[in-house]
Amino acid sequence: MEEIGKVAHYFTNIAVAVIDIWALELKVGDRVKFSGHTTDFQQTIESMEMERSKVTKAKAGDSVAIKVDAQVRENDIVYRLT
Repeated sequence: MEEIGKVAHYFTNIAVAVIDIWALELKVGDRVKFSGHTTDFQQTIESMEMERSKVTKAKAGDSVAIKVDAQVRENDIVYRLT
């Protein structure tokens, strides 16, 4: 398990999280874990968007939006599972 970023924003009405990636890279198909005070779940990344365009991967320094399976909160840590 590798820490790759944190949740910068969560849109409740559409269940989309914006993730600031600060290490490594994230790709469609990667399995991730969201962890926080009241957050603890895993999911596979089905799709990602950067600036309203679909992308297949993102690297450190990028911010991506992904559809999430459960509610997340700002500052929840995101891990890439290996």
